[in-house]
Amino acid sequence: MSIISGILDFNSKFVNENKYEEFQTTKFPEKKLVILTCMDTRLLELLPKAMGLKNGDAKIIKNAGAVISHPFGSIMRSILVAIYELKAEEVCVVGHHGCGMIGLQPSPLLEAAKKRGVSQERIDTLNHAGIDLSKWLSGFPCVKESVMNSVDLIKNHPLMPDNIAVHGMVIDPETGKLDLVLDGYNCAERNSSQILSV
Repeated sequence: MSIISGILDFNSKFVNENKYEEFQTTKFPEKKLVILTCMDTRLLELLPKAMGLKNGDAKIIKNAGAVISHPFGSIMRSILVAIYELKAEEVCVVGHHGCGMIGLQPSPLLEAAKKRGVSQERIDTLNHAGIDLSKWLSGFPCVKESVMNSVDLIKNHPLMPDNIAVHGMVIDPETGKLDLVLDGYNCAERNSSQILSV
């Protein structure tokens, strides 16, 4: 049986037995929180439980490394939609120890792509088109610094309201322990008082 067949068989029982009822909520995050985190499989259930979140509490956006690689890409757009359309009032970037993006180099990834049938010609075409694959496919040296970079990019985005708290955290994917890297309340309060004094 294929993975998809197994999923569809399970889904049929899930729906027929009304198991969805316990997950029903609205599209608005109850805790008014949007989280950017890594796609690491260990965080799928661990992160929400470690943060005390249940279904409907937060908008969770995932990608490799919890990184915002472009200020006008889909990750930043999703955060802005969560704030302006879905009533989120805080943002939390959560990286994790032992992330696969730490020290990721583009060469092995491109070699793996070639072994799976992507031609060197295709890679060269992308490079000649001005896409810097070595930068785009590179990881980062330190998870804490990467979280801080993402927080900084969100906080200073030209479409981000000044009074939104943007926090940074790092989670241990084995224990769920969260370390606060940046408390966004201090920055949000400072910005609010500056606005009020203008």
